Amino acid sequence: MSIVGSRRNLRRAGALSARFLVVGAISTIIEIATFNLLLLAGVGPVAAKVIASLVALINAYFGNREWAFRSRARTRVGRQMARFLLVNAACTAIGAGAVWLGVLALQQVFGQTGAVGLNAVNLVSIMAVTVVRFLLYHYVVFPARPAMREVEGASDRLLP
Repeated sequence: MSIVGSRRNLRRAGALSARFLVVGAISTIIEIATFNLLLLAGVGPVAAKVIASLVALINAYFGNREWAFRSRARTRVGRQMARFLLVNAACTAIGAGAVWLGVLALQQVFGQTGAVGLNAVNLVSIMAVTVVRFLLYHYVVFPARPAMREVEGASDRLLP
């Protein structure tokens, strides 16, 4: 690969990553706001985490499909949605597990959870899951288009 080709790929990867992070930031704001509203409504922290993640996933799917990974292969929407839901079910389970462990840790160390502690635990879980989510979106949900192979002499066949 030439230097120009590798620079182009690096720029593309950087742009893709930046778009993913913007969509993720918006989804994170949605998730944190929903998480806190649910906590204020008396919902437990793990249930609030799961519900907030599901609400944020609506933004994440459309933002990633239509903007962040827009140049990627467009498989059938049903298949892509199924992959998206499976990946996010796993990521939500990881995040909920992290919140559950964080709540246990807060209770052991401080004897209580508190809003600041719960939000800190939630943010740590979001950061950890973001890396996993990006890799799974990149390779599983929104895979690259298959490269078209050049056929030797194909242009020669078109000449009279």
